[in-house]
Amino acid sequence: MKSQANALLHFPDHRPRRMRRDDWSRRLMQENHLSANDLIYPVFLLEGKNQSQAVGSMPGVNRVSLDLLFAVAEECVALGIPVLALFPVIDATIKTPDGKESFNPNGLIPNAVRELKKRFPNLGVMTDVALDPYTSHGQDGVLDEQGRILNDETTAILVQQAIAQAEAGVDIVAPSDMMDGRIGKIREALEQKKFIHTRIMAYSAKYASAFYGPFRDAVGSAKNLGKADKKTYQMDCANSDEALREVALDISEGADMVMVKPGMPYLDIVRRVKETFEYPTYVYQVSGEYAMLKAAAQNGWLDHDAVMMESLLAFKRAGADGILTYFALEAARLLKEKK
Repeated sequence: MKSQANALLHFPDHRPRRMRRDDWSRRLMQENHLSANDLIYPVFLLEGKNQSQAVGSMPGVNRVSLDLLFAVAEECVALGIPVLALFPVIDATIKTPDGKESFNPNGLIPNAVRELKKRFPNLGVMTDVALDPYTSHGQDGVLDEQGRILNDETTAILVQQAIAQAEAGVDIVAPSDMMDGRIGKIREALEQKKFIHTRIMAYSAKYASAFYGPFRDAVGSAKNLGKADKKTYQMDCANSDEALREVALDISEGADMVMVKPGMPYLDIVRRVKETFEYPTYVYQVSGEYAMLKAAAQNGWLDHDAVMMESLLAFKRAGADGILTYFALEAARLLKEKK
């Protein structure tokens, strides 16, 4: 029907530029809109007090201790950003091959969740469920003698990690590990423990991307990982149909939301996922994407605010319901100014 209607359009009866002529008419026909409600702000959390460390490969991003994070959370609330996503920076002395610190109920992340929910009950808090920040080898799971990830043994630890976070009061657990079947096991455990309101945002289509480099620097897993890769569990960058199978599995296992990661190079995946499943779909504008835009803007090659907002709007246009982005605060401030 749509193609038949378009076939009837002829110049000069139809001049598309008419509706682009004035600001008011451009606003009137705008198809997609970006607001602070669409943003999730990822932050890197350190142990200690009054600690702030710049992430060299991510201009404007700092690793901060919990006491300094409170001011960030307060600004999120003031700007209307719905969710703060926590990523831990773990001391090397407590990293182990099995990443057991990940489910320490008194660890960095559970403690941060408790304190944030106490002070900011209406701010959503999301936590990463994965072992790479906690393992001495930098991989997302337990290794066998050949250095391969053991799926089921890893999943058992991820379940303990998710439960520790739920017990602390987290709103959203976000498994980013890409182990098979982990969503179902986590959902089953949450139900058994009566955490029926804890939401799961599944990293369902997470690709083995080269765009993660700055993030691994930020959480301190890059050195541990060395020259190894994650191609046996993260997805092949060449594949699209496979992403739909991954998403279908996670939805069937009890995910409340699904995610595509990275963002801009995978807009086609976002579109396919949203159109296929009509399910809450999120996208992660990852560290490498952020770093590229920041570096280009700092060199005067791009207009910082313009490309920031254009990139975020592109995710909405592709079908994303929300965006994890390190630009969240800057974008929300700009949106507030324009009101």
